[in-house]
Amino acid sequence: MVRPPSARSAVPGAGRLGLLEPTAADSLKTLGWDNVDSIAVLWALSRAPDADLALNTLIRIRESLGNDWDALDSAIRTETTLRGRLFALIGSSTAFGDHLVADPHAWTLLRRAELPERDELIADLLAVVGAEPETGPNASPMLFRARESGPEVVAALRKRYRDQLMLLAAVDLAATVENEPVIPYEVVGRQLTALADAALTTALAVAVARVCRDEPCPVRLAVIAMGKSGACELNYVSDVDIVFVAEPADSVATRLAAEMMTVGSSAFFEVDAALRPEGKAGALVRTLDSHLAYYQRWARTWEFQALLKARPMTGDLELGEQYRAATDAMVWTASERPDFVPDVQAMRRRVEDLVPEDLRERELKLGSGSLRDVEFAVQLLQLVHGRVDPKLHVQGTVEALAALAARGYVGRDDAANLTASYEFLRLLEHRLQLQRLKRTHTLPAADDEEGMRWLARAADIRPDGKRDAAGVLQAELRRNTSRVRRLHTKLFYRPLLESVASIDSEALRLSPDAAVRQLAALGYADPEHALGHLRALTSGVSRKGRIQALLLPTLLAWLGDTPDPDAGLLAYRRVSEGLNDQDWYLRVLRDEGAVGQRLMMVLGSSAYLPDLLINAPETIRMFADGPEGPLLLRTQPADVAGGILTAADRYDDPKRAVATARSLRRHELARVASADLLGLLEVPQVCAALSSVWVAVLEASLRAVIRASVAERGAPAPADFAVIGMGRLGGMELGYGSDADVLFVCEPRPGEEEHVAVKWANGIAEQVQKLLGAPSTDPPLQVDAGLRPEGRSGPLVRTLTAYEAYYRQWAQPWEVQALLRAHQVAGDQDLGLRFLHTIDPVRYPAGGVSAEAVREIRRIKARVDSERLPRGADPATHTKLGRGGLADIEWTVQLLQLRHAHEVPELHNTSTLESLDVIARHELLGAEDTHLLRQSWITATAARNALVLVRGKPTDQLPGPGRTLSAVARVAGWPSGDGGEFLDNYLRITRRARRVVERVFGV
Repeated sequence: MVRPPSARSAVPGAGRLGLLEPTAADSLKTLGWDNVDSIAVLWALSRAPDADLALNTLIRIRESLGNDWDALDSAIRTETTLRGRLFALIGSSTAFGDHLVADPHAWTLLRRAELPERDELIADLLAVVGAEPETGPNASPMLFRARESGPEVVAALRKRYRDQLMLLAAVDLAATVENEPVIPYEVVGRQLTALADAALTTALAVAVARVCRDEPCPVRLAVIAMGKSGACELNYVSDVDIVFVAEPADSVATRLAAEMMTVGSSAFFEVDAALRPEGKAGALVRTLDSHLAYYQRWARTWEFQALLKARPMTGDLELGEQYRAATDAMVWTASERPDFVPDVQAMRRRVEDLVPEDLRERELKLGSGSLRDVEFAVQLLQLVHGRVDPKLHVQGTVEALAALAARGYVGRDDAANLTASYEFLRLLEHRLQLQRLKRTHTLPAADDEEGMRWLARAADIRPDGKRDAAGVLQAELRRNTSRVRRLHTKLFYRPLLESVASIDSEALRLSPDAAVRQLAALGYADPEHALGHLRALTSGVSRKGRIQALLLPTLLAWLGDTPDPDAGLLAYRRVSEGLNDQDWYLRVLRDEGAVGQRLMMVLGSSAYLPDLLINAPETIRMFADGPEGPLLLRTQPADVAGGILTAADRYDDPKRAVATARSLRRHELARVASADLLGLLEVPQVCAALSSVWVAVLEASLRAVIRASVAERGAPAPADFAVIGMGRLGGMELGYGSDADVLFVCEPRPGEEEHVAVKWANGIAEQVQKLLGAPSTDPPLQVDAGLRPEGRSGPLVRTLTAYEAYYRQWAQPWEVQALLRAHQVAGDQDLGLRFLHTIDPVRYPAGGVSAEAVREIRRIKARVDSERLPRGADPATHTKLGRGGLADIEWTVQLLQLRHAHEVPELHNTSTLESLDVIARHELLGAEDTHLLRQSWITATAARNALVLVRGKPTDQLPGPGRTLSAVARVAGWPSGDGGEFLDNYLRITRRARRVVERVFGV
């Protein structure tokens, strides 16, 4: 008979229970749970994080128990607490499932009502080895000697440790299955730490028995817990960091420490002493005086940061307390060290760099918005304010957050929210580790639906009616990591703003001294002035002041990551005051996150850009992203050049035309420099854009001056006029600090007297130079005709015929070399091309340059190397004239052009980089050599451009180690922003390129 659809069995089947294994129904029958009496058990099983895993493990336990299964079965049916602990445990952890299968009677341990106290844990593990208190002159309450110390004790200790860990895990997990109390995160951390203390106390007892067999322990040995163990916030699976202090620090003390680590690592967990002075390269054991001498003289900031969590753990606790008392004074003055801020920032960047790119979104501990973000921030605030506030001298992260909030250094809501996020991420970390008892911090991949579902259930996350458990987990992860990502805003900057602006009348405010200390710790070299800028930006009751107060915490967080936050904050104030009447400005910063972040990076990195942005504020709008990427890249140099010419052509007055051209140049410089600094342009693109705008301004100015002259004369111009670009302008490879090297050439028009035409052309050239060189707030526009025949003593303008005659009869080798970069850039196009055809036989001589000319070029090159370098300049790091610098590369390319351009027409090219490509293609130099020359040219150009962007003025000399070099490194695109690494790379590349230069020149 067919059962009516509405009738359902009271006993849920495998499908209703969420069991997916094909054998699930048979397994339930084997356990005797396929009946009405087992309904409560079945539904409890369905709530296990992985019900199939729990069921399979129960089958294995039943087989191991044999006839004793009935006792466990009865307990499962009648004891709700036991049932919740067991099902949650074996549904969460394959490792503990295997542990129970190996010793099935250990299930009785899960009946214990309360977790054992620290003293009981110590006694329990010491009993495994029959330990007794050590006697003799160095006896201490936490120093024991084991009666049993053979190899067999390791297995016994591992079993007992795992039993205690299992009980804690079961109690921690039980609430996912039954209505059991949820254990607070801090309780779990303290219990794990107490168990670690007990484990290493026992490991030390075994070490004493093995090393000091026939005599009392002859040394005092203190074991100092560090890291999470020191702070009493250990994970289920974690390295336990320790440091040893001994009196005396002799071979016996070293053997004791080493033996303790061996036993501990074999029986319990990895014991790590790498936080000791000098790390793994340092002595394992030191005396107290030796520790203090090291910390006073050699220790880095991160080592004091680590000492913040130091706690005497076991062994000679009196000696351990002496160590803590002595190092405490150093810890709480670490923020006064000159390298404090850079060290902390560098360490955080190094930690982030350790995480592979593809794992950063899944990394709970080290990624963005991770546990380490909270821990670093809390420790930094403790070190800053703990110098004057002993209430902050605590070790746990949650405890420290509470103390910071209670003392007014962090908002109470912020501290509560961050504590909740921190505990949520730690909970997930614990659940991931319990699965296989492996040290891991990595979430399942986004497409691992089963893994995310298991993790959600193990963390007691349930569906919310709209999303399944895995969906709720994903949403909670996004919410919490996003909240942690804002920790600098929340922890550092909001209290600062509350101290200078009326944001929240109920908020606790930092005192002026505390605000100054906090700003100094965030990298501000002049925190008093920085505080003044904040007051100015948020002063008054205007709507703009309120918006600034809301924006500034986030903007300051971004500014704090720049090389010069002080200059950046001042520049931001100047920009904001300059745009005070522009309604769009603050609205764009508020609504376009990318704009604010990029603006802070620009202002905190460059002295070149702030004035440009103040005078070309529309560029700030271009910091936003469009549908196809950053708007800074949407504008093309050719379009800008066309716009400059069109705009300038509207004016008859040369001054107004040139002013218009310079204004548009200013906007283009701001755009290019911003895109360059933000890493959006490559070096050749920057050079091409800068050259293009220079050529456009030159053309616009020349047109305007000629138009005005024609109008004044009342007659057509008496001559055609062309401007020939030389040097980097001719090669279209200008940098920010480059002048425009040019030649002026004219050609009398039919019926005009030559002397009249030349005089007129000289007037045009002089006026162009004067108008473009006039003082301005913009970067200068110097038009330099010093490369003309006879140099500065020769005529400013010559006719084409005069140039031809001079070069045919008088051209010196250096002048021929200079002509290699001659290119028509402005004025009469036909005249410019005729000039180039006229000089081609000179610069590309038939049969190649003569041996005598090569000798002369070598002589001049040697003289340049020895005499032209500025006094006091370092030849290794001068980007233009130094070894392997721009001049070296360009002279090398030009020598090869003089030798081979007659047979390789492609070398008729004014660009250094393009000529290098031709040299490689035709194998005039080896591929490796040309690669080195190219790399050196790009490296030196990037450094030279970065110097101008950072310092705001043309300069060619790289600075020594320090903040400026680090800023140059970051602006030049060095990945880590480490000035030392950048300089080492620069020296390595230019040194190798110099060897190529010397081979080509036969030095």
